[in-house]
Amino acid sequence: MSSTPSVTKQQKPTVNPKTALIVAAFAAFLATFNETFLNVGFAPIMADLNVDVSTVQWLATAYMLGAAVMVPVSAFAYRSFPTRPLFCATTALLVVGSVVGALATDFTVLLIGRIIQARGTGMLIPIGMNITLEVAPREKLGSYMGIMGAMTTLGPSSSVILAGVILAFANWHMLLWVFGGLSLLCFLSGVILLRDIAYLTHPQLDALSVAFIGIALIGVLYGISTIFVADIVIAVGSIVVGVIFGVLFVRRQGKLEEPLINLRPLRVPAFAIGTIVNMLSLIAIFAMNIIVPTYMQSVLGTEPLVASLILFPAILCSCVASPIAGRIYDRHGAGVLLPLGFACIAVFSVATAAFIATASPVVLAILYIPVICGSALIIGPVQSFALSRLAPQENPHGVTIMSTGFQVAGCIGSSVFTGVYALVGAMAAAGGAAAAQAATDGMLATGIMVGVFAVVGFCLALWIRAQGKRPVVAVGASAHEAAETEQGTTLASIMKTDVYTVNLATTVAEALELFAAKGVSGVPIVDDDYRVVGFVSDGDVMSSLADQIPAFKTAWSFMVERENADFDTTVRETLALPVSAIGTDRVITVNVDDDLGEVARVLAENHLKKAPVLSDGHMVGIINRSNITHYAIDRYLSKK
Repeated sequence: MSSTPSVTKQQKPTVNPKTALIVAAFAAFLATFNETFLNVGFAPIMADLNVDVSTVQWLATAYMLGAAVMVPVSAFAYRSFPTRPLFCATTALLVVGSVVGALATDFTVLLIGRIIQARGTGMLIPIGMNITLEVAPREKLGSYMGIMGAMTTLGPSSSVILAGVILAFANWHMLLWVFGGLSLLCFLSGVILLRDIAYLTHPQLDALSVAFIGIALIGVLYGISTIFVADIVIAVGSIVVGVIFGVLFVRRQGKLEEPLINLRPLRVPAFAIGTIVNMLSLIAIFAMNIIVPTYMQSVLGTEPLVASLILFPAILCSCVASPIAGRIYDRHGAGVLLPLGFACIAVFSVATAAFIATASPVVLAILYIPVICGSALIIGPVQSFALSRLAPQENPHGVTIMSTGFQVAGCIGSSVFTGVYALVGAMAAAGGAAAAQAATDGMLATGIMVGVFAVVGFCLALWIRAQGKRPVVAVGASAHEAAETEQGTTLASIMKTDVYTVNLATTVAEALELFAAKGVSGVPIVDDDYRVVGFVSDGDVMSSLADQIPAFKTAWSFMVERENADFDTTVRETLALPVSAIGTDRVITVNVDDDLGEVARVLAENHLKKAPVLSDGHMVGIINRSNITHYAIDRYLSKK
């Protein structure tokens, strides 16, 4: 079993969550913007550099592969380097790649610049998501992730329009200069606004794991992207090689003490299903965003810029819908949002495909709005739902898994559905259909296929809705029952299950009364779903008072200063605060199925006396260092 990385204790920096969110959202916008920005200039690039379609396509293929390979490395980098230097180094790659490409006079140099950009882009979205998870108040996680979702939707859609405007007045080199300027602005925002907020664990980089996952992703993504446009034997062979190395990667992660990607989040059903739901939504949107304008341009004769402008209202509506969906998630969860989102995609993707040939531009724009807004109801909330089910120290790995899913979904949505569109159209043409009718048949088949994917997502969304309604794991007897369901788990058999907790609204005075009544020195802070969101101890209370009252040295000061009116006022104000104001929100947790040796290491390396025990993201007990000590000594003496 892989071990949980230890966390380096650092002084938590003062950081404005909204400022950090602005930087992270800008990064997410820039990374997704760059995916399609240069593609609009392929035609002038072909003419200027004298290359054919198959050659210029490598600007997209190499970019996709280069970005995908960097995603798994992002978890290692985020836990190894301070946040601000890492962010700046990543955006610097975008600047350098843009300058190299802008100055290119031959295709090879342009391709090198594009690959340099991809190296930065691959890490930018995971880093931005990790920053968001670090700074987002727990009760506003959905709103923050909703803004991130809006930026990832706005990026690729707006890039097509901006690129079309630029090419109307300048050559393709200007595309790279403009993106380089935006990248430089993002770099400067990181320098000025960002702080070192990550808790570093300094893991060891396993080169073999990097090689395995790199070959796996390149094989699978290259095979998927070329299966309809190249030799099918080579494409399938590439996928097979990728799958083999993927299996080797997974097996190796299970043997490493510090895996490159800790795959344990996938053992949490809520996270695993949430990741699949996120991918299904992304696949549908990638497919529709490519097939619809392709049909409009090739069959209806719509100019590229006009086609983009017709569909742009849907993008703007989704940017408004994403933050609203986030706020709804914060208050009511994902139970209604996800089924509604997939229902919109299923119904209106088919409707768009069915009426695209005869509908006016206005009607088409209206039909398309629910398709894109449906994704806005899904992406931010399901990411919040899935990641909130993980322990905080597992977030970088969870983000990496989700970001890798993003790359795979983008490849499937853009390549497989485009291939189906072309294949069905070709079959219809071979059967005697006119070119326009054949393309219309391909469009309808693609729309129905998107609808089928959405129906699958709808069914999984209902499962997530059911999870939101299940009884919350409680302390006492029900916690014992939860522990007993973990067959053969030693941790579950020795941990304390009569755990005392406080919620976010509990006052400091109420917490101190609990400490005194139960004889404990600290308790976890939990939210309404019984997820651990913090920890408060009597030491936190003492530290808070000491920060405000110079005369406060020890707990005995309560006796010495009891006649001091100013002292009494400050104490009363502190006691009236919620525990969330003075407790720590960086909680080291363990999972109920962890090996005891692993748990002992986590406690020792982080100098902890106790840690909350989670099962499927919910707390089911607490493990004390003394529990493990007594168990180990008892087992040792029993063998003598």
